[in-house]
Amino acid sequence: MISRIFPYHVSCIRHRHIPLTIAEAIYQAAQKLSGAGIANARLDAEVLLSYILEKDRAWLITHNNDSLDNENHKLFEGAIERRSRREPLQYITGKQEFWGLEFTVTHDVLIPRPETELVVETAIKILRDTGKQATIVDLCTGSGCVAISLAKELTNARIFAVDTSSQALAVARENAQMHGVSARIRFLEGDLYAPLEELDIRGRVDVITANPPYIRSDDLPMLQPEVRDYEPELALRAGPDGTEVQHRIVESAPGFLKKNGVLIMEMGMGQAGALRTMAENTGPYAAIETYKDLAGIERVIVAHKK
Repeated sequence: MISRIFPYHVSCIRHRHIPLTIAEAIYQAAQKLSGAGIANARLDAEVLLSYILEKDRAWLITHNNDSLDNENHKLFEGAIERRSRREPLQYITGKQEFWGLEFTVTHDVLIPRPETELVVETAIKILRDTGKQATIVDLCTGSGCVAISLAKELTNARIFAVDTSSQALAVARENAQMHGVSARIRFLEGDLYAPLEELDIRGRVDVITANPPYIRSDDLPMLQPEVRDYEPELALRAGPDGTEVQHRIVESAPGFLKKNGVLIMEMGMGQAGALRTMAENTGPYAAIETYKDLAGIERVIVAHKK
């Protein structure tokens, strides 16, 4: 009986009076996250402790026997509690990497995803060798990740970034300021092309980029809790078919694109056929292509104006 009770008794005393080591704190946190149904529980715990301590994960490994002081332990527990409720890591840490750049993210913006980098990559391939000052419109800009990444890569480009959310635009402006490209991006609040009407750019745009909402309304409840419960519904839900916003973008793009201008738009899984048909039936597009992401999913549609 003593042999069973004594280790537990020592454990309780140690928990109360001796700080946990980094290794122990990570282990306990990973157990909690795993119990909440989070697949990469240990990784998430390490990321959050790295954030709290302002150290990288390699530092955690080499200092795993160091004690975690009470203040940082409390902060860590708070972060783990938030993650256990399925709040995304990016909203807890307030940042996400995209195109090799760090972006501030809040609950007002969609978390930038790796597949959206295909939009940036495609636009750069089209514009980089033209040798001229390109005019770019980025619709549904959100955090500004696409517009800002393009501004960093295409230093002569003039960019207009549009979003319906003033809160999202505030985040995008902060990110543009952080990356030193504020002077070359004009942020506009409004519904898709509406705020562009007051500008003299009809028929003068080289590239329109867009990562619009493309989730069917009926599919929203079936999304992962991290997406469904925390990311802005305005940036996710498109309508009953999931292509309603995309249809408006495709339909009106030719009015703003110059001859041989290009629309580059992200799409959801299984939407390529419908969007290709939509573009073919909508307006003066000479060529329509789709590009696959690293998972082999047709992720981006590219429509060239005649």
